[in-house]
Amino acid sequence: MLGGMAEDLLSLVVADPMIGHGQACIRGTRVPVSVVLDCLADGMSDGEILAEYPALSAPGIRAAAVYGARLAREDLVPLRTAP
Repeated sequence: MLGGMAEDLLSLVVADPMIGHGQACIRGTRVPVSVVLDCLADGMSDGEILAEYPALSAPGIRAAAVYGARLAREDLVPLRTAP
């Protein structure tokens, strides 16, 4: 089970059908979670990711990692609709 901080981070992951065809993105950006996970998988540091995607924040990067971890455990991750 996830702790409170991980649940808070998951609130940064949203899906909006008007942005990126409804892909999971980091709230307030058009950056898909999959892009952030690809960056992490490529060994990029938080600083490098933030330089490449200035709309992101460090918590947004962590949120993508939490979301990816949940998917790897095959948990259903309901997404909030972006406001």
